[in-house]
Amino acid sequence: MGPWRCLLLLPLLAAAPRAQQQHFMEYVERRLALLEERIAQWHDQSSRYSTELRDFKNQVLGMLETAEKEREALRAEAEGAAARVDRLEREVDYLETQNPAPPCVEVDEVLMEKQAATAKQRKNEKYTKLTDCSDTIASVRAMKILKRFGSSAGLWTKDAAGSSEKIYVFDGTANDTVFVFPRMREFTLFSTTRRAARIKLPYPWVGTGHLVYGGYLYYIRQQGPFQVIKFDLANRTVVDSSVFPAEEQIPVFGLSPFTYIELAADEEGLWAIYATKENEKNICLAKLDPDSLDIEQMWDTPCPRENAEGAFVVCGALHVAYNTRLPSRSRVQCVFDVSGTLTPEEASLVYFPKRYGSHSSMKYSPRERQVYAWDDGYQIIYRMEMKKKLEV
Repeated sequence: MGPWRCLLLLPLLAAAPRAQQQHFMEYVERRLALLEERIAQWHDQSSRYSTELRDFKNQVLGMLETAEKEREALRAEAEGAAARVDRLEREVDYLETQNPAPPCVEVDEVLMEKQAATAKQRKNEKYTKLTDCSDTIASVRAMKILKRFGSSAGLWTKDAAGSSEKIYVFDGTANDTVFVFPRMREFTLFSTTRRAARIKLPYPWVGTGHLVYGGYLYYIRQQGPFQVIKFDLANRTVVDSSVFPAEEQIPVFGLSPFTYIELAADEEGLWAIYATKENEKNICLAKLDPDSLDIEQMWDTPCPRENAEGAFVVCGALHVAYNTRLPSRSRVQCVFDVSGTLTPEEASLVYFPKRYGSHSSMKYSPRERQVYAWDDGYQIIYRMEMKKKLEV
């Protein structure tokens, strides 16, 4: 190739890199423009989403404010309704007090003759009081729900005759282990039984009619006939036992079919509340000797078993609590005073506040003038307002 041809090719070779560079710059510019367009679109979408989110937030805040106002209005209506219900219950209580329920005694001449004959056999003469106790229940002054412990049916109590602060808990209607708490505080504060001592009984109990009296546990054992077991809580030994002298026993309370004998204590001593097929419509009462477990005296009371859920004795007068539907408000509708001092007309119609279910046990403490009740697993204390009997 000649020199003059080389000189002609040199400009062409220099122009080729400049063209490639120009194409590359144009490509980069197109890509940057596309990226800027996408960034602008993202910015527009972000602004639109922010606006929609702000509008939605304002809408939700408005709805929440409206809901809060409606909630306050509903709360005020509920409080007003509760106040009206309470006032209605008080008015109903007043009307029921002014118009008491009809007497529990059925007028049946045959039954009266049969009861009179039975009364002679069982020496149903007037009871001779051992103390000067002349008090009777006027009303339930206060109710305190302590806690929920154990099964739906059971019993909790203190020693009815001593000064001990121990709490005795009988869980269930058929068991052989008693929980003992040192004080009410430990029983109330702790949900478990780790703070409680355990007493293993030699025989299992039946029902919820047990009683702690003067350092002894009196409870019912069923092995063929019903037996009253006297158990020394200090020595943890059986001191005495006695077959209860009543034939063909039936559940004493219509609403508590697991209890055949209800042991009770008052200012006069130890009592047994029971029922038999001989007089299956009504409840019977017996005075027990706490030392020998002998029956001192027996009565056929006019208090019916039907709709009865529990009973206790105060100053020699049997008080039976009734309930027509469960859960509802029970009331002491029948009172039988063995000394004849308190007539049915003078006895107060005592109402218990509405609860969770039904009473499986009611234990009166003569020392504290209050009733320890077990209501569907809840342990309740009823403080009683007392008044004097009218002496006859």
